[in-house]
Amino acid sequence: MKNHIGIFASLVLACSASAALAGAGGYHLVKTVPVGGDSFWDLMALDGARHHLFITHGTHVVVVDTAGSTVAGDIPDTPQAHGVAVADDLGKGFVTAGGNNTVVVFDLATLKTTGTVTVGERPDAIAYDPSTQRVFAFNAGGDSASAIDARTNAVAGTIALGGHPEMGVADGKGNIFLNLEDKSELLQIDAKSLSIVNRWPLAPCEGPSGIAVDAAHARLFIGCHNRMMAVVDAASGKVIATPAIGDHVDSNRFDPGTGFAFSSNGDGTLTVVHEDAPDKFTVVENVATQKGARTMEVDPATHDVYLVTADLIPAQPTQDDPHPRPSIAPGSFRLLIYSR
Repeated sequence: MKNHIGIFASLVLACSASAALAGAGGYHLVKTVPVGGDSFWDLMALDGARHHLFITHGTHVVVVDTAGSTVAGDIPDTPQAHGVAVADDLGKGFVTAGGNNTVVVFDLATLKTTGTVTVGERPDAIAYDPSTQRVFAFNAGGDSASAIDARTNAVAGTIALGGHPEMGVADGKGNIFLNLEDKSELLQIDAKSLSIVNRWPLAPCEGPSGIAVDAAHARLFIGCHNRMMAVVDAASGKVIATPAIGDHVDSNRFDPGTGFAFSSNGDGTLTVVHEDAPDKFTVVENVATQKGARTMEVDPATHDVYLVTADLIPAQPTQDDPHPRPSIAPGSFRLLIYSR
């Protein structure tokens, strides 16, 4: 996933679902929570037990109380924060800090930092495997993954990936599934042996980004930059469906309680796909959200969907920098809450 610095495309074309199914998901904006700050943002993670939503935001992590929809805390000193992994069974959280090549460890109850772990170059996405109690930091700078013993904070090993890691997910059964964006490949990693078990092509998916898992049915939902969601059989690596999604996808999530797989798209849409059966998937709706709302989290208890965005101020191009980084309009960074 990338920080949101581009000029996002126009709204997605009408979804391919039948008219009878259009809007059946019923998701709509119920609340906007001002967050503030002028730094760019990246991924979110949820600690459902404590009703805490973690939003990486530049050099710190904002903590939102989802029960009250208020900012409840902050985890500082996480330069170029990208992802958060929640090890609820250990009461610990982990933040990738790409600015100093570390993973910052914090206490889920107090939100206080308890340690730092040096990993590979520019750690970005992150995932926790409860079966081995290991955290996997995916290092964008070195095309590697650092495995951390979540109990001791010691690095257990490093895996050479053979491509640029994007996002990964644990299935809770000892497998880590990881997208290689530049190769359009999916890796299956054994969390115990730290070995790559399978390397699968994702064609016709191009530029895989977000990934989510339905562990009960061994299905993976992968957002692709050519406007499709690749539904993959996690046992065989076969792409079994490619429902259409919006443009500029970043995050994907699956809600086992509703059978919905989500794609949050920077063009200002949230694509909702229903798992009708393990091999049948239907686009239910494309919810109009807000431009730039690419990163997402879903609460499986309430079925609420969380998105973040901000208003961007374009910078003036120069000869030396024809595509300059925009800035965030002061006070415009916000959390969007969608519900059924």
